[in-house]
Amino acid sequence: MERESAFIGQSLAFLDSVERASRAAALNRPVLVIGERGTGKELVAERLHRLSTRWDGPLVVMNCAALPETLIEAELFGHEAGAFTGATRARAGRFEEADGGTLFLDELGTLSAAAQERLLRAVEYGEVTRIGASRPVRVDVRIVAATNEHLPAMVARNRFRADLLDRLSFEVITLPPLRAREGDVPVLADHFGRRMAAELGWSRWPGFADAAMAALVGHDWPGNVRELRNVVERAVYRWDDPERPVGDVEFDPFASPWRPRGENARADQAATANGPAADGAAGAAPARPAEDLECSDFRAACDAYEKKLLEAALRRCRYNQRLTAKALALSYDQLRHALRRHDMLAGLQAQAAAPGQDAAAG
Repeated sequence: MERESAFIGQSLAFLDSVERASRAAALNRPVLVIGERGTGKELVAERLHRLSTRWDGPLVVMNCAALPETLIEAELFGHEAGAFTGATRARAGRFEEADGGTLFLDELGTLSAAAQERLLRAVEYGEVTRIGASRPVRVDVRIVAATNEHLPAMVARNRFRADLLDRLSFEVITLPPLRAREGDVPVLADHFGRRMAAELGWSRWPGFADAAMAALVGHDWPGNVRELRNVVERAVYRWDDPERPVGDVEFDPFASPWRPRGENARADQAATANGPAADGAAGAAPARPAEDLECSDFRAACDAYEKKLLEAALRRCRYNQRLTAKALALSYDQLRHALRRHDMLAGLQAQAAAPGQDAAAG
């Protein structure tokens, strides 16, 4: 499993998870890696393998969600010729392929009940039986599994075997989402930006403009590092002047005034057309055409957006103003000026009095 990306980050939450993975790597025990999409679960699995005593053995990857339920068991455990329709020859499963190395099971929570039962026996006894075979095969495999599900809750709903979870959860590494990794967005954005600039043949990397970086820091990143990489690389390749800092960032690649309307959009539009507003209900103000908007509307929109960025950054930095200034690539005085302009200083004083918050300068 080769990866173009490496572990990049400086936040304590991120470094703690990497350190835990490094310590667990030396032990010949199963590990569960939990995290949202795009947080780097496969990178952790590769680290666990490369730092283990099995580093020179195979690292076999299987995405449990990518196969239909009828084929998962055959992929995991293999099959003999004629075991089922289409099995014209014998085939080794992923367990046999990973013998002496590591088997990474991604999207573990999607395994069927039957596959979970057979996986439990493989983990418990270190042997697998091909479909259609009568004798088991001994295998020496370390299992690393990943999911974005809360497995104990799945056990409570009878969707995952409790005994299998017990055997796989010797160590559980939970990766923090990007929104919880304070200070890592600028570092990652600079890394992905430099790499894209080099790919495009730019003579140097001009960096991001302050407003663009503030927008990156203020975004919630539901897709985490994978989403950040796409946003940054898209912004760099669309930028036409390599001598100036990149100033435009587009978070939604589907945003377009000409995008097709789906069935849901048409249904919503029909409901709106048939609703009270269409009957001339009081209080429904007509939309103002774009050409009638005044400059004051534009300034108000910019001010509202800036305030939203400030509020989001303050929340993530637990209202510590020096950390917030660093996260937004501002000086402390610049941040204080922006807070004063938006009448937010009084609110910070109230936050300072709340338990568990730190609104102090540093």
